Amino acid sequence: MSHATLSIQRTLIVETVDFVGKEVLLKGWVRLRRDHGKLIFLDIRDRSGLIQVVVNPKASERAHKVAQELKPEFVVEILGKVNKRPQGTINKDLPTGTVELEAIEITILSEAEALPFDMGTDALNLELPTLLDHRGLTLRHPKIQAIFKVQETVIDAFRKVCKEKGFSEFQSPVIIPQGAEGGSDVFEVQYFNHKAYLSQSPQFYKQIMVGVFERVFTVNKTLRAEPSVTTRHLTEVTTLDAEFGFINNWLEVMDMAEDVIKSMINKVSAENSDILRSYKADPIKIPAKIPRIKLREAQEIIFKRTGRDNRQEEDLQPEDEKEICKWSLEEKASDLIFVTHYPVSKRPFYTFEDPKDMGFTLSFDLLGRGIEIMTGGQRINDYKKLVENAKKRKIDLKKSEIYLQAFRYGMPPEGGFSFGSERIVMKILNLSNIREASLFPRDMERVDERLSLLDKEDKESH
Repeated sequence: MSHATLSIQRTLIVETVDFVGKEVLLKGWVRLRRDHGKLIFLDIRDRSGLIQVVVNPKASERAHKVAQELKPEFVVEILGKVNKRPQGTINKDLPTGTVELEAIEITILSEAEALPFDMGTDALNLELPTLLDHRGLTLRHPKIQAIFKVQETVIDAFRKVCKEKGFSEFQSPVIIPQGAEGGSDVFEVQYFNHKAYLSQSPQFYKQIMVGVFERVFTVNKTLRAEPSVTTRHLTEVTTLDAEFGFINNWLEVMDMAEDVIKSMINKVSAENSDILRSYKADPIKIPAKIPRIKLREAQEIIFKRTGRDNRQEEDLQPEDEKEICKWSLEEKASDLIFVTHYPVSKRPFYTFEDPKDMGFTLSFDLLGRGIEIMTGGQRINDYKKLVENAKKRKIDLKKSEIYLQAFRYGMPPEGGFSFGSERIVMKILNLSNIREASLFPRDMERVDERLSLLDKEDKESH
C-alpha cells in the first residue's frame, strides 16, 4: 500500500453505509472471490460484518492485478470508494447490502493455504467430527460465529441481571482439595507432591462468599469426569452460578432463578433476532409464571401419557425430561418447567430437606425443550447438620475446613442455582449436539484433537 494511504484510519465494514461517495480503508479476510469476465467480486469480512468489493481493471489495474492472486481467507487491506449498489443488486440480508466498495488499492497482509472445504456457503454442512477437527477454521464461518454471539449475550445477560439484583462477581478456583458433591466424577491431578482435583462445581466457594458479600455470582469452567458420550454431555462446561443469603424460604431461590432465565432469554430475543432467524429458531415460550411441579407429579404425568413407569426412579430419565417438557408446552404453553423435590439421596449433602415432606429436598431443576438447563435449591446453613450430612456421605471434613468455617462462624439461610450456558444456547438455537455450542469442546473422545487419532499416531511412532 502506498505511503499516501498510511494516514487513513481503518473503517469497519458495518460503518461503510455512512461513507457513500467517500474513500475508506478496510481490513479483513477474503470470504469469497467470484470472477465475472474482467470484473472480480470479493466478499470481505471483519469483526463487524461483510461487504461486497468490486475490482474493476478500468478503475485500478494495480488492484485488479493483486485481486487475481486472492483466495479465501487471505488477509487484506483495501482502499476503495464506497458506492451505492444498483437497485436490482441490493442484498436485504446484509446491513451493508445497500453499498459496495470499488477497490483502488489492495495489499495482501497474509496468505492462506487451500481450504479443505468450501467456507463461502451460507451454511457449513459438515459432519460434526470434521467441524471440530478444523475448529480453528470453522469458527470463522458467520453461521458458526453466530452461535457464540448468542452465548456471549447469554453470559452478559446473566451478569447484568445479577448485578442489578445486588450480586457481586467473584472468581472461583479450579484446583480443589475434594469434590463439592462427593462421588467419583472428578479429575484427579498431581499437585506438586500432593493429590488434588479439578473443580466439578464452585459450590463450596460461592457458599463461603455468601458470608462475605451476601449475594454472589461467578462465571466458571467446571469439569466432570462422567463417562458420557451423548449429545447433551461435555467434560468441560461454562456454568453460570449464583448464591444468596437471608432468604425467607426456598421459593425465593426459584423466583430469583426464574427472573434470571427470563432476562437471559429476553436479551437474546432483543439482541440476536437476526441469528435466531438464520437458524429458524422459534422464540422460547415463557408464560408469566414458569410451571412448577414435584418430581413425583412429573413421573405420574409421564406414566399416564406414555405407560412408561419410572415412578420409583430418583431422577428423570432423558426420555422423561423430553416428555414432561412436551406436557408443559401442550398444557401450560411453556418451553420451560421447574421440577422440584428430588430425593435426599439424589442431591448433594448440603441440600436442605423439606421438613414437610421428609426424604425429599427443597431443590429444583429447570428443564427447557427436553433437557435440564439449571439446578438449584436451598442449602443447609446449620453447621452441625452440615457436618452430620457430610459424615454420612464420607466427605473428608479435614479437606473442607475452610468451607466449614463459613458455617461455624454464622451463615444466614441461603440458596442458589447454576445454569449450563452451553445447554441454554443449544436449546435456544435448536442445535443437535451440545458440542456445537462449545468453542473448544472437551469430552471422552476429544481434547481439541480426537484422542483416538492421537493414540493411533502414538502407536505408529513406536
